[in-house]
Amino acid sequence: MAQTLNLVKFGQVDLADPFFDSLKNQYAEFSSWFAKKTATNEPVYVIEKAPHAGLRGFIYLKVEDGPLDDVSPTRPAARRIKVGTLKIDAHGTKLGERVIKKIFDHAVAEAAEEIYVTVFDTHAKLISLFERYGFKEVASKTTPNGTELVLVRSMTASTGDVLKDYPFVHVQDRKFWLLAIRPQYHSHLFPDSILTTESPDILQDVSHTNTIHKVYVGGVPLTRMKHGDVVVLYRTTDHKGPALYRSVATSVCVVEEARGRKQLGSDAGLIAFAGDHSVFNVAELSEKFAANSPLYAVRMTYNLALAKRPIRQQLLHDVGISELPFWQLRELSRSQFERIAALGEVHEGLIVD
Repeated sequence: MAQTLNLVKFGQVDLADPFFDSLKNQYAEFSSWFAKKTATNEPVYVIEKAPHAGLRGFIYLKVEDGPLDDVSPTRPAARRIKVGTLKIDAHGTKLGERVIKKIFDHAVAEAAEEIYVTVFDTHAKLISLFERYGFKEVASKTTPNGTELVLVRSMTASTGDVLKDYPFVHVQDRKFWLLAIRPQYHSHLFPDSILTTESPDILQDVSHTNTIHKVYVGGVPLTRMKHGDVVVLYRTTDHKGPALYRSVATSVCVVEEARGRKQLGSDAGLIAFAGDHSVFNVAELSEKFAANSPLYAVRMTYNLALAKRPIRQQLLHDVGISELPFWQLRELSRSQFERIAALGEVHEGLIVD
């Protein structure tokens, strides 16, 4: 089942798709609004069930500058991302995560101070999804269609909560780590952190596994990492050239929780912990737990892909990471992390105290 976010034009979307029936029923002006967006050739994200088989999702995002004066109470002037229209037919959590991550990607790229969405209180699951990532009900909006809740997420305030502050990376009083991942696993777990010397276009990244939560399973003592720690992902060499130039730092994550074999308890415990956020399927996770070898798992939020990927040579000579001990899991200093972030051209404002 396809779950890719595709950026298309309104004119490429079939308004007759039964997917839109509920939106037409709930919003009397939906069809005329859709026609206006089609006429101005505006972009929108869609999620197809399968190629040419109808939609599972529709997400329209808009940048706004100025006061928010059609809600009660009104809100002062600010640069905002409005989630103008959103519908997803999600049967789990990952599709919702992809949508939330894309909304945050836009907010960061547009230097937005706030994100807001209006939603009827009957959509309890959707409201819960937004609230998980820091959205709060702050106002209401009344139209001929009824009264909707107005949920707002500040992009300037900090709560100290890993999820509610996502995608920001807090560095005050945190530990920093370099975690190595083999290429065959890295490309599946972090597909938008591909090896490239070009800066990725954050707005058109349509990776179908671009989710907020990632679970890494391995044999290194991941329980050294604690909740809130900052992790730099290091993709080891693909052996297509010298490791000095093929091994790269690619991404930054924040630790939610790490467990060892004892804390996981059983293969069922590992499967429940990893969910569908690891590269391994249920059978592979069971095999890993059954093996008589060290076993650890860490759940992390995937906060950002480095725009440029520092190669091993830079990490050695510019960042100052020593050759030994081996780099499976290495603690970094704050200054080393900040240097990696600078080399990686991390978007201004994502790294905060």
